[in-house]
Amino acid sequence: MIKSIQPKVFIVIPVYNEASVILDTAKEIENAGYDNVIIIDDGSTDNTYNQAKKTGKIVLQLALNRGKGAAVKTGIEAAKILGADIVVTMDGDGQHDPNDIEKMINLIKKGKCDVVLGTRLQNPEGMPKYKILANYIGNFFTWLIYGLWVTDSQSGFRAYSKKAFDLIDTQTDRYEYDSEVIREIGRHNLEYKEVPIKVRYTDYSMNKANKQSIKNGIKTLIKMLISS
Repeated sequence: MIKSIQPKVFIVIPVYNEASVILDTAKEIENAGYDNVIIIDDGSTDNTYNQAKKTGKIVLQLALNRGKGAAVKTGIEAAKILGADIVVTMDGDGQHDPNDIEKMINLIKKGKCDVVLGTRLQNPEGMPKYKILANYIGNFFTWLIYGLWVTDSQSGFRAYSKKAFDLIDTQTDRYEYDSEVIREIGRHNLEYKEVPIKVRYTDYSMNKANKQSIKNGIKTLIKMLISS
C-alpha cells in the first residue's frame, strides 16, 4: 500500500520577553505532535533567546524589537524556505492550546479553505468582558476599513495554506498585522473559515507589560487607516 504524502506543517511562534514560559509552550506543541517549530525572538530584553534555544527548535533572533507582525513574517519566510505546505501561527505566552492545531490544519488538508482563523468570540467562556468589547471594536474597524467581517480580527492563532502565505503581502510590523491579514484575504479572494479555539487566561498572560492596550489599539487603528 502506498502511503499518502502528508503536508509539511510548520508552527511559527513570535516571542518577546517570554523567557519564563517558552520552554513549556514549545513542549506542549511537541506533545501535540508537531516537531517543525520556528521561534522568533523579537529583540527580547530578558533571557528569552537562550531559553528558546533549549527547546531544540529553530530559533531566530531579531536584533531590535520590531513588533509581532515583523516577527511572524520572519518566521513565515523561514518556513517557506524550509519547504512548508502549511504554516500555523500562534502566540508564545501559552494562551493557545496546541490541541486546536489539528482541527485547523485539517480544513486546509481537505481543501476546504486557504486560511483558518482561530476565534475566541464564538465561545468566549472565561474571556474578560473588556477583552470581548475590545475585540468587537477591533472587528468593527477591520470591517469598516477592509470590508471583511470576521469574529476575531485580532487573533494570532491562524493556519495558512501554501497558496495563502505565498499571496499574502503585509506592510505593517506590529499589532495591526493581524488585521492587515484580513485585508489580504479579501484582496486575493482567499477562502477562509473560522473555528473556535480555547484560550487560557493566566495571571502571567494578563499582566504582561507588552500586551495589547487601549493606547496600542489606537495606534493600531491609525496604522490600519494609513496602510489601507
